[in-house]
Amino acid sequence: MSESISLVLIWGLAANIAAMLPRQRNDWTPAYILIAVGIPILGFVTMQHGPWAGLIVLLAGMAALRWPIVDLGRWLRRRVD
Repeated sequence: MSESISLVLIWGLAANIAAMLPRQRNDWTPAYILIAVGIPILGFVTMQHGPWAGLIVLLAGMAALRWPIVDLGRWLRRRVD
């Protein structure tokens, strides 16, 4: 297994552990940390395995961190209206 795929699996494990930890409702710190760590990992996967693998990892990351994506969509919708 390549290093980049191993990092993706570790990131996914960290995302699941962060989701299980009790925290306040508006605490976005774990999501921001996972996003900051996940972007270079996404680039590494794309560099090693190509754009299709990068797209699959991107979609998996978006599924794991769906609330930042939902909030981004709401913010963009307010900006357009």
